[in-house]
Amino acid sequence: MSRINNTFRKLKMQNEKALIPYIMSGYPNEKFCKKIIKTIINSGADMLEIGFPFSDPLADGITIQNAGKMSLDNNMNINKLFNLIKNIRKETKMPLIIMTYLNIVYQYGYEEFISQSKKNGVDGLIIPDLPIEEAFEYTTRARHYGLDTIFLVAPNTSLDRIKKIIQKCTGFLYLISSYGTTGTKININNKFKTQIKNIKLTIGDAIPLGIGFGISTPNDVMKINSCNVDAVIIGSALLKIINENNLDHKQIQINISNFVHDLKFATKYSSEALKTNRYM
Repeated sequence: MSRINNTFRKLKMQNEKALIPYIMSGYPNEKFCKKIIKTIINSGADMLEIGFPFSDPLADGITIQNAGKMSLDNNMNINKLFNLIKNIRKETKMPLIIMTYLNIVYQYGYEEFISQSKKNGVDGLIIPDLPIEEAFEYTTRARHYGLDTIFLVAPNTSLDRIKKIIQKCTGFLYLISSYGTTGTKININNKFKTQIKNIKLTIGDAIPLGIGFGISTPNDVMKINSCNVDAVIIGSALLKIINENNLDHKQIQINISNFVHDLKFATKYSSEALKTNRYM
């Protein structure tokens, strides 16, 4: 059982959703990025998604795009990413997931990228622009090294296609909550809940379901708790904390710690507990 699968199993026994924050590697700079990650780990997150910047990030909104640009301007590269993860792995058993784009992996080489990921302590990979029809080499090599391959589906992805995707997807299935890019405000209405219900009926117990894009407050998390999902992914909202504090490192760490703590608290409660949360 992978570290990701084991984490989901334990959380299900505790009736909790997995909290998966996203952080851009090398942002706002390489040294402080490590401190931010340690803060996230120590504040109650269950897994961590680490982004590697790409010059044409089609799935990312403006907040993550800007973070990626700054990371590239800071000369972030794949070797630095693996070194960052290697250092993190020394301090935590938390599942670590890399999110990047196909061109990055292809240029580095599937074999080298995946083997180095495994060697340095990565548990799973997300490549949002890789369609399942072109994923044979990627998934085959990932299985060989014991890495989970996490695929994305959209609200309008057909149930027949989802059945095909989960044949190649391990770790969890990542549901994009909206038709836009990251940072788009989530709308948890009856139609959305019905979509989730249909997806869960389709995948059954084959794989957990995580949801991301537009989840920005503990209130959002508690509303999602009324849906039958297994994880929430938070990205842009965390990066905005860095932006809003003008690189005041101490205040950033305090605010991130409080935010992650509140998000994790929210994974344990339903929308009925909204009135107790200070992010209303």
